[in-house]
Amino acid sequence: MDALSFAMGERAAFLRVKHLRDLIHGAHIGQPVSKSGSVAMRYRDDEDKETVFCRRISGDSSEYSINGVHVTLAKYTEVLEKIGIVIKARNCLVFQGAVESIALKDPKERTKMFELISQSKEYAAEYEKKKEALHKAKEDTQFQYNKKKSAVAERKQVSQEKIEAQQYQTLVDSLHQNRLQLSLAELYHNEKGISVLSNTLSEKQQVAAAQNNKLVNLEQTVKTYKKEHGRLSREQQRIEKEIRAQEHVLSQSRSQYIKAKVNTSHHYKKAEQVRDALKKSKKLMALKKQQLVEGRQEITELERTWRSYEKQVQKQAVSQGRDIELNEDQLERYKELKELARKQGAVLSQQADKLRWEVSADFEKMAFDQRRKKEVEVGIRNNQTQLEDLTRRAEKLEEYTKTCNSSLEEYRQQEESLSAELQRGRQRSVEVNQELGQVLEELRNARLDSQESKFRMQRKELLEKLQRLHPESVYGRLFDLCSPIHKKYQLAVTKVFGRYMNAIVVTTEKVARDCIYFIKEERAAPETFLPIDYLDVSPLNERLREIPGVKMVVDVVQVNAATGVPQLRKVVQFVCGNALVCETIKEARSVAFDKKERSKTVSLDGTMFTKSGVISGGSYDLRTKARCWDEKVMTRLKERKEQLTAELRDLMRLKRKESDLKQIIAQAHGAQTRLKYSKTELDNLRKKNILKCQAEISCMESEIANLDSQIQMQQQSVETKNEEMKKIRDQIDRMEDLVFHDFCAEIGVSSIREYEQEHLKHQEELDKKRLEFESHCARLNAQVEYEQEQLEQLRANLHKMVETIDKEERTMAERRKEEETLLTAVEDVQNKLLELKNQLLSMKTQVAAAKSELDQKTQSFQEINKELVKSQRQVMSAETALEQKRLVRHNLLLACKIQSLPITLLSGSLNEISETQLDTESESTSATMHIYDREAELVIDYSGLRAELRNVQSEQELEACMETLKESVSSIEGVLHRTTAPNLKAMEKMREVKDKLQGVKEAFDASTRSARKCSLEFEQVKAQRCHLFSRCFEHVAVVIDQIYKRICRNSSAQAILSAENPDEPYLGGINYNCVAPGKRFMTMDNLSGGEKAIAALALVFAIHSFRPAPFFILDEVDAALDNSNIGKVTRFIREESRENMQIIVISLKEEFFSKSDALLGVYSDFDEYMFSRILTLDLRPYTLVEEDNGKQTDQESTAYGRQDSPA
Repeated sequence: MDALSFAMGERAAFLRVKHLRDLIHGAHIGQPVSKSGSVAMRYRDDEDKETVFCRRISGDSSEYSINGVHVTLAKYTEVLEKIGIVIKARNCLVFQGAVESIALKDPKERTKMFELISQSKEYAAEYEKKKEALHKAKEDTQFQYNKKKSAVAERKQVSQEKIEAQQYQTLVDSLHQNRLQLSLAELYHNEKGISVLSNTLSEKQQVAAAQNNKLVNLEQTVKTYKKEHGRLSREQQRIEKEIRAQEHVLSQSRSQYIKAKVNTSHHYKKAEQVRDALKKSKKLMALKKQQLVEGRQEITELERTWRSYEKQVQKQAVSQGRDIELNEDQLERYKELKELARKQGAVLSQQADKLRWEVSADFEKMAFDQRRKKEVEVGIRNNQTQLEDLTRRAEKLEEYTKTCNSSLEEYRQQEESLSAELQRGRQRSVEVNQELGQVLEELRNARLDSQESKFRMQRKELLEKLQRLHPESVYGRLFDLCSPIHKKYQLAVTKVFGRYMNAIVVTTEKVARDCIYFIKEERAAPETFLPIDYLDVSPLNERLREIPGVKMVVDVVQVNAATGVPQLRKVVQFVCGNALVCETIKEARSVAFDKKERSKTVSLDGTMFTKSGVISGGSYDLRTKARCWDEKVMTRLKERKEQLTAELRDLMRLKRKESDLKQIIAQAHGAQTRLKYSKTELDNLRKKNILKCQAEISCMESEIANLDSQIQMQQQSVETKNEEMKKIRDQIDRMEDLVFHDFCAEIGVSSIREYEQEHLKHQEELDKKRLEFESHCARLNAQVEYEQEQLEQLRANLHKMVETIDKEERTMAERRKEEETLLTAVEDVQNKLLELKNQLLSMKTQVAAAKSELDQKTQSFQEINKELVKSQRQVMSAETALEQKRLVRHNLLLACKIQSLPITLLSGSLNEISETQLDTESESTSATMHIYDREAELVIDYSGLRAELRNVQSEQELEACMETLKESVSSIEGVLHRTTAPNLKAMEKMREVKDKLQGVKEAFDASTRSARKCSLEFEQVKAQRCHLFSRCFEHVAVVIDQIYKRICRNSSAQAILSAENPDEPYLGGINYNCVAPGKRFMTMDNLSGGEKAIAALALVFAIHSFRPAPFFILDEVDAALDNSNIGKVTRFIREESRENMQIIVISLKEEFFSKSDALLGVYSDFDEYMFSRILTLDLRPYTLVEEDNGKQTDQESTAYGRQDSPA
């Protein structure tokens, strides 16, 4: 199958290799048998004309040839298609497993297979391309149609706007004529008022200048007194600073003196303790000497007593005659008999001696153990006493440790609190100094007049009284409750606030009326009130916030009050409204007038543009009002300065606690040292001494138990040995009685032992007394030696104590000298401090006198200043009135210029008028004065003013005429305001709209033609694709049912092909369903494996019938078939092969290949290399038998003949 696919031109990917060279034998192990290889396919048509198709591997590429002539792949494929072999559709090959995959294909995959067979897939790309182009053309046509529709509507609208513009222009011309008469009348009567006010102002200025000269002279005198008072105050502060320094030095000196005194007292107490110990040691030494002398006397007396005792014993022995005297013969005989008895009882004597020595050793051991037991008991009592002492000592140390810990904790807390307090004080001192420096710097930079006028003080006192009357209802003045978010907005906010700048904010209307009644009773100046519940606040226009480069005044004002913020925001919103703030005048004018809807705007320099067209600029008065923001800051800075100064004085007093901290640290260090030694000693007691003592007691108790058991065992042993000795002694005595029987009768004793016992008894008593004497004498000598050693140690200790006393006395002398020096320093500091305090008292007296004189001069200065202020107010009133007139004239001229009113000037031009708008709250500067002077030079021609307006004399007549003109202007403005402003450029726009409409129509026609063309091309491609696909589909749909019935051999079997999209079947899926004979309808997935295989084969044969190939090769299509189905398939194949085509089937089932016309077997052989051999068998001569028992493997039905080919 791979060889046929290769010969038909399949790609390497379909041949199960990555590269074509891997198809050569041995290439997969890196040992190809040749560098090239080829496969030839011979085709013979009905006319026996043979065509050889050959494909050769050359490296990684292929070469194609037909009948030995090299051709291209396209030509090669074209010739194959002419004979019915379509490579892409694979209409002549059915590979192993393809039948199962065909049966399991989903509708979409089945559609793709039909497209390959019908070759309609070649039109798929072009179909999609044309379809996309058609879709885009339709969208473009719809877009152009919408544009055309919009252009027609726009032309209609512009025609209407043209008519409205003509009507609007008539009203505007009438309005301009009325405004011209009104402006000329106002300017004419304004010039008259200016001339009158100028004369009044010059007179009042002369009076104020004279009073000002007098005030300047008195001010110089006050400054002189102020300097003197300041100098004395600074001197007083210097003395106070020196006093604080001396107090600090005195505190340090006192602490050093107290420390030195404590050290001296410590050394004195230590010396006294050593002296007491020395006296006790001397007494003890005298006692020891006396005991030593008494011990030596006792030894001498004991020796003398022993000598007299020996003499007395000898005398008693002689006087009593206790000794039995034997003569020499008897003594010699006694010795012989004794020797004889000794020899006869030598064995017994040895046994007795041995037992006696053992008993003696046991007694000595018992005595030693008993002495050791007594010593151990004494040691236990001593250790128990020592353990009790150590335990009491440990308890005292533990209690002392707890006391030290509590003291240390107290010291630590005091130290931490003092340290933290001092640290906070130091940090706060640095912060206060920095903040105070900043405050002083800001105060120096502010350069504002620190003196408040009497009028301002009265208003301030009035506000305080009102707040005391209504503490919860009166908030304060508006400029105190809020402020601009930045200094650059001060002039703009002041301009917008206007007359509400000093207004008092209250909660309700009732509170406002109560406050007004109180002001009338107090005869105070009038005040403006803003009751929150009475204010009619308009909502904010949120769209204004979207204007670029512009902020609402409400947004640049922040509320400073701690409570009632929402209510105060309401007040700010009422005062500011929808006013906007801009950076420059140009931007403010543009935003105010150039937009579709006019807005109230103000620039940063205070120039304000109202909706009505009135422009008011800044003035000196505006800047004076704006200073209130700085004065607020100045007041807060002064208050902050006083707070920081007072806090700094408190922090300076806090530094005096540093000496207390040092003393606490020293005490804590001493307690720490004592605690350290106490803990060390306590640890030694607990971990070493007490444990050691307890261990010794435990060892001694165990030793006593051992000694008791040993003594008991020794007593039992001694008793046993004594009994044995008694028996042996009895035997020796009986033997001695036999030997000394005659001798005893001769000397007159009953037994020889009577003689020996009497004699030895006195000797033993004498030995016992001698032993006691020697023991007592040795004990006394040892005691004397011990007393001598103790006496020597006492002498050494006395010498050390004397040296310690001398050392402490020298140290005390040094400490006393140091104490006297420190006491002298303390007294010197106290004397100096006393002198400084006396100087301070004297300086305070001088400062008080200077302050009194300064107050007198200041009072005189204030009285003269009041008179000057009164005169200045009159001047300012006249200046204000004059400036108001000039301001009105400026605004009138500016309004004429802005409104382009045709005013005739005899001198100058309207272009010379400044475009800066001024109002009554604008600040008066040199620039504004220059504007006024330049405008005063303008001479207006009033010939155009009507006579009735020029000849008006009284104010009432003038106001009536003006009111009539204003009503006329207002009525026309009302009509214009109610009338939406038309588009005055409607004529120009009309021509543009016509040109635009013509262009849109042309574009619409072009897009329509393009859409028709795309639709035609798409329909052609669609028809071709649909024709190819439908021809294939309809043929297969008709044929498949017949083929399925033939295969199943049953007319009840059905095979149905249906398209999901009947109009364009290649866009949807193709459903394939089969009804097996004798069964109900089921989907393909629910059929058995054999039924699916039969259905798939029916579809394969039906498709092949549409585009038949000269041969048909099937690879193991019987894998899923049982014997009955195999019989059906073989019968159908035999019928087809005889009538329509040549069929080659690869099969491993005998039931299948036994029905073939010929068999072809392939087997491998080896001769230098492995190759394949083919065996053929023609079965046509044999009669077909349904049941054939012959079994052959790897059979293929193919062409006849036998040939050898390399594998």
